[in-house]
Amino acid sequence: MSALIDSYQHLVFSICYKMTSDYFASEDLTQDTFLSAYNHLKDFDGRHEKAWLCRIATNKCLDYLQSAGRRSIPTEDIGLDDAGTSTETPESICLEEEVRETLLARCMTLKPPYDEIAKAYYYDEMDAEQIAEQRGMKLKTVQTQVYRARAMLRKLYGKEKGA
Repeated sequence: MSALIDSYQHLVFSICYKMTSDYFASEDLTQDTFLSAYNHLKDFDGRHEKAWLCRIATNKCLDYLQSAGRRSIPTEDIGLDDAGTSTETPESICLEEEVRETLLARCMTLKPPYDEIAKAYYYDEMDAEQIAEQRGMKLKTVQTQVYRARAMLRKLYGKEKGA
């Protein structure tokens, strides 16, 4: 099994990333793909292993995307509201500004370089590729820093809820 992982992990991750456009979900789906392959190794005839793994990865991604669609919250344009009415109220605008200010403050409490990466990714809503290009960094480095910054922010928000 380790030979399959060594040979095809990058291919499987690429498939998952192209289908989901989510780096972290792609990592999880890659692991799920190899776990599923391991669980069904006895049913595999040993031929066309590349195609077999690609098919498992594709199915895992399709399942993920389908479940993500069920988990998503409908936006105002999908709802039953009249298309001509605006749902932006002064209260909602004020609350959104407050949430963004809190997010920015939390991002800035992180230690460097995670503070700037978190601000760019979460507050400025830049994607990892844009951040990497802007800062002259490798994409993988930025993705790792975003992942770590997210974990740090989760801890900060978790401490607030527990307090």
